[in-house]
Amino acid sequence: MTTESTEPAGASGSTTRAWLRERSELGVCVLLFALGVLVLADALTMDVDIAQRGPIGPRTVPFVVGAGLLLVGALLAVDVLRGGRGEAEGGEHVDLDEPADWRTVLLLTGVFLAAAVLIGPLGFPIAGALLFWGSAYALGSRHHGRDPLIAAGLSLFTYFVFDNLLGVPLPGGPLMGVL
Repeated sequence: MTTESTEPAGASGSTTRAWLRERSELGVCVLLFALGVLVLADALTMDVDIAQRGPIGPRTVPFVVGAGLLLVGALLAVDVLRGGRGEAEGGEHVDLDEPADWRTVLLLTGVFLAAAVLIGPLGFPIAGALLFWGSAYALGSRHHGRDPLIAAGLSLFTYFVFDNLLGVPLPGGPLMGVL
């Protein structure tokens, strides 16, 4: 007994594409799985000094994060293959028919790049203040008197917390002697 296919030639490729399009979340699963493997591989090759070993060493967090990424990727893949679908983005007060606001995206990109370049010569307190103020401006805040003061305070607070309380040295720049 022979069976004939009623699909036109080349239709198997379109059905494969349609199947993948309906399960596009599998791409996120692949990304999570790849990141998990990368984190675990990096943790396995990490140099650990024998004297620094203890019950919880520097490899613990990467192992937990990598295993978590693998677990979440696997659980999401199972859900997607069982028919689970991500909810379409409704957004809060967002009109999905409107185009992207590229001005804001470009302003934020410029602010982040400028902060990355300026953190060395100016130090974290000044570069961080510029980062915080520029981000607020790019996202629409127009309080020209208040925003720079809040940005400076937030930057100094962040600097003190990381540098003094957490022991993470941040570049102080020209303010190093003052702070």
